[in-house]
Amino acid sequence: MIARSIVRSLVKVLTVGVDIRELIPESSRREVELSVLRGEVVSLDAYNALYQFLAAIRQPDGTPLMDREGRVTSHLSGLFYRTINIVEEGIKPVYVFDGKPPEMKTREIEERIRRKAEAEARYRAAVEAGLIEEARKYAQATSRLSNDMVEEAKELLDAMGIPWVQAPADGEAQAAYMTIRGDAYATGSQDYDSLLFGSKRLVRNLTVTGKRKLPGKDEYVEVKPEVIELNKLLEALGISREQLIAIGVIIGTDYNPGGVKGYGVQRALKHIKTLKDPIKALMAIPKSEWGDMDPVKIYEYFLNPPVNKTYRVSYKEPDEDKIKDILVNRHDFNPERVEKGIERLKKAYKDYLKGKQYKLDTWFR
Repeated sequence: MIARSIVRSLVKVLTVGVDIRELIPESSRREVELSVLRGEVVSLDAYNALYQFLAAIRQPDGTPLMDREGRVTSHLSGLFYRTINIVEEGIKPVYVFDGKPPEMKTREIEERIRRKAEAEARYRAAVEAGLIEEARKYAQATSRLSNDMVEEAKELLDAMGIPWVQAPADGEAQAAYMTIRGDAYATGSQDYDSLLFGSKRLVRNLTVTGKRKLPGKDEYVEVKPEVIELNKLLEALGISREQLIAIGVIIGTDYNPGGVKGYGVQRALKHIKTLKDPIKALMAIPKSEWGDMDPVKIYEYFLNPPVNKTYRVSYKEPDEDKIKDILVNRHDFNPERVEKGIERLKKAYKDYLKGKQYKLDTWFR
């Protein structure tokens, strides 16, 4: 249990969204080897993955990787090398990017900006005090992802031949929709929101799988992917997806951070099971407890989010020259390492990704 707790804290960096982990019974989630996912398409929450790379791929004092001009490159390093690790296992990733956040998310975005500013102040204080491990911890929480960084990530994926999809709003809603359509086996994210959006399966830890150093210790643990099946989760809890959404709204989501005071996951579950109808259960909580948030509006957003229904997915042969131009010429990556990565990617493409392509907006299973 201690090892599992440490691993959870290790992979939790920058995990946001609804936190229903306590609600998920062991029978509904399972640790798997990467080989179990071979041949499957996984729709990955791109922002979630990029933030993980920015947080985890750093110097010992917490400084991110940068090129000679001082531009952060941790996200590109993670995107390149860890995507290669994934496709070498025969997994077919599709990165899904967030679109314009709904107005309901404004409060959460403002809170994240506040937390980053606070973490930056603590990081600087730790550096001045020579507290390296402390500095690294706070540095992980200061990660910022600019529009230019996002666009360059898309450019690198194009060069690698790895598909990406632009969501109109929430990327996890789009990723979940792809599993509902049968175009993806699972969503990939550290967050649980895609389950509320109806994802058939959620794969956690996919982009952090492997040996990871324990915080503050000279020890390493093996982090494995964790698969959570929505149907098994609902069956084990004896609730519907609609009721699960209501539970999420009560305990708090990105659209109503903090949820209703005094309600943890177990109390929320009992409340929903007692009243059964999810909307009635939400309305039974006094309006004053919700502040200026409309719980039914949030509930309906999870039930019917805006999604891109005409996305296209195809895996292409890597463009060696374009990859080198982005990583080596533009950002000073080691040429030999990049060359080896490209060779690995080319082999993985031939072994697992090459073959019949299809237009997913006209393909059904």
